[in-house]
Amino acid sequence: MTLKSVACIEDLRRIAHRKVPREFMDYYESGSYSEETLHANRDDLSKIKIRQRILRGASDRDLSQALLGSVKPLPLALAPVGLTGMAYRNGEIAAARAAEKAGIPYTLSTLSICSIEDVADAVEKPFWFQLYFMKDRGFIANLIARARAAECSALVLTADLQVLGQRHRDIHNGMTVPPRIRPQTIAHILSKPAWVAGVFLGKRKTFGNVQGRIAGTEHLSSYMDWINSQFDQALSWDDVAWIKERWPGKLIIKGILDVADAREAVKAGADAIVVSNHGGRQLDGAASSISLLPRIAEAVGSETEILFDGGIRSGQDVFRALALGARACLLGRSYLYGVCAAGEQGASKAIDIIAKELDVTMALAGIRRIADIGKSSLVDVN
Repeated sequence: MTLKSVACIEDLRRIAHRKVPREFMDYYESGSYSEETLHANRDDLSKIKIRQRILRGASDRDLSQALLGSVKPLPLALAPVGLTGMAYRNGEIAAARAAEKAGIPYTLSTLSICSIEDVADAVEKPFWFQLYFMKDRGFIANLIARARAAECSALVLTADLQVLGQRHRDIHNGMTVPPRIRPQTIAHILSKPAWVAGVFLGKRKTFGNVQGRIAGTEHLSSYMDWINSQFDQALSWDDVAWIKERWPGKLIIKGILDVADAREAVKAGADAIVVSNHGGRQLDGAASSISLLPRIAEAVGSETEILFDGGIRSGQDVFRALALGARACLLGRSYLYGVCAAGEQGASKAIDIIAKELDVTMALAGIRRIADIGKSSLVDVN
């Protein structure tokens, strides 16, 4: 299958599996423990039925949406995905350029291969930066300063990774700290020579936001040793105040899955929150993101902007989330499959697929504007 014949995100996923070694694909796709929450994200979305309407005069549709003070052509943003630079050569830059072309935000992960500066040099418009809060306050303060220097337009604090959820597939594949290099792993990597050549020619082979800044983290394994020791289980709302003292721009808090936490985020001054369970990669047994979106949106939707993350694979999924109170949706694995398949072109293809599906869905639901999508656009939702 070629990129021209790709019809949906699943097609991009199939190409990604052909091009990228299994160990890395499992890292991108896995959830924690039994993967109950990972699967619930997709299953619960698929159960929501869209209300078909006819003869509504739904021409001249407008998919634009106001987001953090500016109007975007689509109600989408690209979520932070760690190790994107191992999916494809300079993968973070590829994704950022695709997002820039589409006019939507791209979020660079703290755990990126390309650095903040690498991405800033490669694009013309500001992007978002995702922050993991660590014990080394000096390092975090420096990261925030670097994001400011790069003129990032928002800081996305991921608050649900104070301890790492165990991912069985990573353990089975040796994607541990330190990594277990086995003959099987070497065979899988060598079976993808184009991937090997591409990654080898990339700007970096380790984590760009840390390389040269923390002693003893010259390699992926040493960096992961350091990062695992840095997760701060004492993370609290006081630390959000510490961040705001150093970050004057827009602040988004990601990992909200409870009304009480959503209200705390509003009190802490969050400009937006992301209803998210980390793609099912953290607390297994937690509810799906979509099942909790309505009550969170009802509780704080008039006080802060609600973004949604968790299982989006189609424009229909975006429509469902918007109908239940989200202002915009974050694409994660959907665009990553595109990056794996064909770099910037693949990421652009993923965005285009989602956008076109959303447009057709709006037409068949008799809706012209994003603002007109609501609970009445769904079947049997009060």
